[in-house]
Amino acid sequence: MKVYLFFLLIVCNGISGVCQKAPETLLINSQDLWSKKQRIYVGDTSLLPAYRKMILEADRIVKAGEVYSVINKIPVPPSGDKHDYMSQAPYWWPDPNKPDGKPYIRKDGERNPEIKGITDHDQLDKLIHDTEILALSYFFTGKESYARQASKLLTIWFFDEKTRMNPNLNFGQGIPGINNGRGIGIIETRNLVKICDAAILISPSQHWSQTAQEKLRNWFSAYTDWLLNSEIGKDEADEHNNHGTFYNVQVMAYALFTGNTSLAKNQIDSAKSRLQSQLKTDGSQPFELARTLPYDYASMNLEGFFQLAAMSQKLNTDLWNYQTEDGKSIRKAIDWFVPFLSGKQVWPYKQLKSPTQDHMDVLLKMASEAYQSSDFAAYGWKISPEAFSEDLSQLKY
Repeated sequence: MKVYLFFLLIVCNGISGVCQKAPETLLINSQDLWSKKQRIYVGDTSLLPAYRKMILEADRIVKAGEVYSVINKIPVPPSGDKHDYMSQAPYWWPDPNKPDGKPYIRKDGERNPEIKGITDHDQLDKLIHDTEILALSYFFTGKESYARQASKLLTIWFFDEKTRMNPNLNFGQGIPGINNGRGIGIIETRNLVKICDAAILISPSQHWSQTAQEKLRNWFSAYTDWLLNSEIGKDEADEHNNHGTFYNVQVMAYALFTGNTSLAKNQIDSAKSRLQSQLKTDGSQPFELARTLPYDYASMNLEGFFQLAAMSQKLNTDLWNYQTEDGKSIRKAIDWFVPFLSGKQVWPYKQLKSPTQDHMDVLLKMASEAYQSSDFAAYGWKISPEAFSEDLSQLKY
C-alpha cells in the first residue's frame, strides 16, 4: 500500500503541462496519448503499472548516462568506414565440412552467437529502447532531464560528425563467404520509426532545437533515398514476407516524418498488395507459418500491418477495415489468432522454441482500440496479466 501511494504521489506531482496539446506523432495517436496523460493526472490507477515501470526505467537510463554509436564496434566494414552500420546474418553458421567454415550455411531460427562480435545491432536496439522510454517519460512528466538524455543519444547516433551513422545499410546481415550485406539486413532498422515519434515528443524541450530536428529529418530523408534507390533497398522492397511489410512501414514513417506525403501515400497501395499476397482468406500467414518460429514471425508481421494501418489514418485512409476483393483483411489476421489465445485450439505449428508474447501484447492493445473491442485486451490480461499491465503499449495506444 505504501509503494502504491508513493507512486501515486509521483504521478500527481510529476505530470506537468496537463493542459498542453500533444505533438502530432506518427505511430502513436496523439489524442490517445494526451488522454492517457489526463487519466493518470486524475488518478486512473489502471495505467499505474505501465507508468511506474516506464519512469523507473527512464530514471535508470538517465543515471547510467550510457550512449551508443556505430564507431564503438571493433570490426571495420568493407568500406573502411566505421560510420557504416554493419551486422552479420543471425541464422547462418560455419560449414563444419569446410576448413574455414565458409561459405556459411543456414539454420533458420538458430541464432549464431558470433553475431554479437559486431555490436552495431545491439547498440541500435539500445538506442531505440532508451530514446523511446525517455521521450514518453518527458511527455508524461515534463522533466527536462529525460529530454536532455534523449537529445544526447540522438545527436551522437545521427549527426555528430565523430560518431554518426551513415544513412545506409550496405553491410547489414552479411553472410561470411557469400556477401558483405543484403536487403534482408534492413529489417534491423524497422524500429527506427520509434525514433521519429521520440523526436516529435521531445520537440517542446529546450534541449531539442528546431535545428536538431531538421538535422534528424535530413538524415531520415537521406536514408529513405537509399532505401528507394540502392540495389539492397530494392531487394528488400521485393521481399514477400515480414521483410517487405516492414520495408513499407519504414518508408511510410520516414516519408511522413520528412514531409513527403505523396511517398507516404504510395505505401498504402503497397500495403494493400501485401495483404493480398501474404494472407489467406481465413487470415493466416503462410509465409510466416512456414518458419521455424511461426508464432513469433506471424505476430511480428501482423504488427507491421498494424503500424501501416495506424499511420494510414494520418493520410485519411482506413486500412484497419480494408478488405481485398476476396475478403482478406487485417481484422481477419488478428481474428485468426483468437482460438489459440482463448485456449479453444492448441497451436498446431512446430516451434523451435517457446513463442514470446512481445508482439502479441502490442497487437492486442492496438486491436482493442482500433476495433473498439475489449475482447482483444481480455486475452492479454488472460495470457500474461502482469506483463500486459506493465507493457508500454498501455500508455501508447
